[in-house]
Amino acid sequence: MKGFSCLFLCFLFHFSFAQESEKSQILAQRAKSNAALRAFDEPLNATFLTDDVLITTGAGTLISGKEALMGYIQEASGPRMYWVRTPDEIIVNPETQLAWESGTWKGYFEDSDDPVVGGNYAAQWTKKSGTWLIQSQLFVTLPK
Repeated sequence: MKGFSCLFLCFLFHFSFAQESEKSQILAQRAKSNAALRAFDEPLNATFLTDDVLITTGAGTLISGKEALMGYIQEASGPRMYWVRTPDEIIVNPETQLAWESGTWKGYFEDSDDPVVGGNYAAQWTKKSGTWLIQSQLFVTLPK
């Protein structure tokens, strides 16, 4: 029984360590994506997305694919805005190489540090070729 307990504890430790490592990778990707959005570097931000990414904007618009997202951003009218997503939770499934992220988001006008819009979001990440990429994001605009 002691051997089984030791094996179980070793497995639990390895699983926990692996989870934290994967979460750290996702948090690093999210930070880089936020920085790219803040710098209005859409091509760099697109590198954090799968080609077939699905996005539901805070206003409810559904965008399918990286190319469509780039077009949506380029066609936007009004003052330029950037968004910051702040994760509250990340859960990784090591078997499927998928992860769940949820948190809050805020939108800012260019050259401003005061948010003008925000809400909650959720993201599905997938690990493609050893790198975590965003496969789907859902944003919901909520009152302040």
